[in-house]
Amino acid sequence: MTVFTIAAREGAARAGVLRTAHGEIPTPAFMPVGTKATVKTVDPDELRALGTNVLLGNTYHLHFRPGEDLIAELGGLHRFMGWDGPILTDSGGFQVFSLRDTIVATDDDGVTFRSVYDGAPARFTPELVAAVQAKLGSDIAMCLDICAPIDLSRDELREAVRRTTLWAQRQRAAPRADGQLVFGIAQGASDAELRRRSIAEISELDFDGHALGGLAIGEERPLMFETTAWAAELLPSDRPRYFMGIGDPAGVLEVIDRGVDMFDCVLPTRTARTGSALTWTGRLNLRNARYARDPRPLDPDCGCPACSRFSRAYLRHLVNQNELLGLRLLSLHNLRFLLDLTANARAAIERGEFRSYKAEALARLASEPQE
Repeated sequence: MTVFTIAAREGAARAGVLRTAHGEIPTPAFMPVGTKATVKTVDPDELRALGTNVLLGNTYHLHFRPGEDLIAELGGLHRFMGWDGPILTDSGGFQVFSLRDTIVATDDDGVTFRSVYDGAPARFTPELVAAVQAKLGSDIAMCLDICAPIDLSRDELREAVRRTTLWAQRQRAAPRADGQLVFGIAQGASDAELRRRSIAEISELDFDGHALGGLAIGEERPLMFETTAWAAELLPSDRPRYFMGIGDPAGVLEVIDRGVDMFDCVLPTRTARTGSALTWTGRLNLRNARYARDPRPLDPDCGCPACSRFSRAYLRHLVNQNELLGLRLLSLHNLRFLLDLTANARAAIERGEFRSYKAEALARLASEPQE
């Protein structure tokens, strides 16, 4: 079976289909993040109704709570969380290396660190990470990598690239669940030589898909997009390309334009929990007093539960009173906004109109200053 097919192109932008054991994923695809087997405050049926085709789960957190053995005993991650569509699980590497204060030692075999839950020592190796994801039964498993922080020296970055390749070779050879796809991750930050080396080494391993890691971690956005453009072009053209960790509307459009097929971010639900909504006129901070008597919906063209039934004034009231319904409604709206943005981008690529769609969308997003 061909795992990935491309249906249309416009410039570097691509519309495709990724086939998994639990269904097809039309691409470009935004993946809502269900860190602990849940997208915060949102029911799986609601996610499907919003247009979600694939979710992301977090191997690090699920390994510690409740544990992959318990999840496997109860039928695997899909049954455990009540989601019958595709699931991608990350390796936990980002959590380990972004929490640098918890790292005890890193060597060619793996990384030893203290759990954020109880401080107990733990160790991740490529083989263990593969085994955890196999027991979870995700459709797409990610390789253990070293996501180097932005302040690493070049020698340290070079070592991170070397170990990322070494670990990818071992995880590529490790057992996987039936039908499970495995994606490799290229590192190297924005260093052209090291990024190119990483892409070449990871591409040789013939993974089912490829991710660009180590971006969107604090570098300047123009540099991030410039790196994405030339790096994506170097990835195998017949495999899906995944940008790890981007979810702002403008950023989503920019990486699609540079040939990226998949992306994830906690931004829509995290933004909702701060009382803010994503709209075509920027981000609305509903704690602002200007919305106290505003009878309008967040977006008159949006069909989400927040926009179809409630006013900005009511949503502001819920947010300021710390009512859970407010957080839920804003989460539903923000997810719908990004999912619609991505689906419309795909449709525009199919029509050969992505460039004009992107230009119009960016102009609308910039039409008013963010609040």
